[in-house]
Amino acid sequence: MNSSILINNVEIFDGTNEATVRGNVLVKNGLIEKITQESVPVDPGGDTIVLDGKGRFLMPGLIDAHWHAYLCCNTMMGLLTEDVSFSHLTAGQEAGATLLRGFTTIRDAGGPVFGLKRAIDTGVLQGPRIYPSGAMISQTSGHGDFRMIYEHGHTGCGCEMAHVEEIGASRIVDGPDAVTAATRENLRQGASQIKLMTGGGAASLYDPLDVTEFFEEEIRAAVRAAEDWGTYVMVHVYNPRGIARAIKAGVRSIEHGHLIDEPTMKLLADSGAWLSMQAFTVEDNTYPSPVQQAKHLQICNGTDRAYELAKKYNVKLAWGTDLLFNPAHTKNQNHGIVKLQKWFSNFEILKMVTSDNARLLAMSGARNPYPGKLGVVEEGALADLLLVEGNPLQNVDLLGDPGNNFSVIIKNGVVYKNKLQDGPASGNR
Repeated sequence: MNSSILINNVEIFDGTNEATVRGNVLVKNGLIEKITQESVPVDPGGDTIVLDGKGRFLMPGLIDAHWHAYLCCNTMMGLLTEDVSFSHLTAGQEAGATLLRGFTTIRDAGGPVFGLKRAIDTGVLQGPRIYPSGAMISQTSGHGDFRMIYEHGHTGCGCEMAHVEEIGASRIVDGPDAVTAATRENLRQGASQIKLMTGGGAASLYDPLDVTEFFEEEIRAAVRAAEDWGTYVMVHVYNPRGIARAIKAGVRSIEHGHLIDEPTMKLLADSGAWLSMQAFTVEDNTYPSPVQQAKHLQICNGTDRAYELAKKYNVKLAWGTDLLFNPAHTKNQNHGIVKLQKWFSNFEILKMVTSDNARLLAMSGARNPYPGKLGVVEEGALADLLLVEGNPLQNVDLLGDPGNNFSVIIKNGVVYKNKLQDGPASGNR
């Protein structure tokens, strides 16, 4: 890459401080090279793209810390019955739409996205940076066990695999040795972190919300294998017992946690682990069976209390959407940010979906696929930037309509959307 972009006259939110500054930002070769209030000279005959911000709001690209790039845009029935190539093509199309919603980075919380990530990184497709987990690791009857009730072709040895395992959506294993092997297989393929299922869920067929999944020694096996590779384990879990067991086993990121109680929230805070939550509301999903829908309602009813306790104990909070099996709803990804107003100030929201989420993703350490600083507008950081019509610190609803309100979208120093001028939206691609 040999390109430069100069963005003049913008109100800069750096991702960490509520106070903004007016200035100019120079991007070179994918990095933010200079932030200054002084004029930046450019060669009139050079290839620098010059954008006049005219006082617009410049902020870091959005980060979704719990996205399913493959599972969000395919239905469960489709994944179980359709040609797998179709589902991957659908995910490729959705990746481009995700980027144009302003999400320059996502942490994929499970699914076969290694090929999608490579296609994006090499320029074959447009899409966000992807921190992949690989196949979700589940026990038999756990949240990642999406076999039909009549489907018994599963031995845990890898020699006879269920369809959900064949397509790389999940891996069904039991016992520390099998968990270790599944973890190492995901790492071999390029996982930046590992995803385990340690409690019941709404979308799954067999596991009530109160069940605890995987023994402590099984979870600890995944943690040890991940730590040997310099990274960490994230777990799907809602109930207090499952959260406490995961924390005791060394898990560093609790995903969801909506049914947590106060003692367990204090335990979570004391451990220093992250709570990666979603602002779930009833209208987010409609499930095909009354049992699944009842679980969904129970989760939604716990959202208020979980956020209140997290704030009380100053837990490290991340945000994600966790949209699953619902292609019609992926367009609502940004609305998950807007809903946070019920519990947080506009500044807290913007910080959470940029620099806070970036801090969580950076825990992948040596397995970080994008070394560098994300989620901030500062010199030396990776150049993922949004130019917004209006000020989200005053009106966070602006982030809910990216089509109208995001004038410029830049990822890795490349302009993917530019409504400031006529002509191609990406002069340096």
